[in-house]
Amino acid sequence: MGSPSSSADGRRLRSERTKQSIMDAYIDLLREKPEIPTAAQIAARAGISTRSIFERFVDLQGLSLATVDYAFAIGEAQAVARNVDGDRATRVQSHVETRAHTCERWLPVWRVVVANQGKLQALRDRIRFIRQAIVKRMELMYRPELEALSDEERRDLLIALESLIDFESWGRMRELHGLSFDEACSVWVRMIDRMLPPTPPAGP
Repeated sequence: MGSPSSSADGRRLRSERTKQSIMDAYIDLLREKPEIPTAAQIAARAGISTRSIFERFVDLQGLSLATVDYAFAIGEAQAVARNVDGDRATRVQSHVETRAHTCERWLPVWRVVVANQGKLQALRDRIRFIRQAIVKRMELMYRPELEALSDEERRDLLIALESLIDFESWGRMRELHGLSFDEACSVWVRMIDRMLPPTPPAGP
């Protein structure tokens, strides 16, 4: 017979699995239709009762925020920085491929978050945080080129680059212009390479 503590641990584990399945269902529904799903729709997709949702989340706003955080954590884990010390072409290609996979996977979620940011300050805060993370990644990947610029030039370039690789930029290339994944990546690679200043020669 299990101890009370092991039984409690088991219940917590089951509860966490249910919580994750609720957020996975929420994300799946967003990918199918770009609007916030109802609790009934989420429950049906997750194979649970509506009551189970509200046992784990205060309300749908709380679920929305938790799901955004969950999606961001998954996205960050998938978007590991690679080839940070590579040559210019390798760094640009690596950054673009990583960013493109993130946009391809999470664009539907991003659109719903942006569309609903006016309803909740916490969503606006998360959008700002995600954009800051994108800029920090570029500062890491393009450090040699950025260090050659003045503070103002660096700021301006990062603003322009962040706009270039925005989620909606990816969506327009894929949906409006009908580019394949590889074609869209190629556009970003060429444009980033043009926008970056010359790479300083490597030290001795």
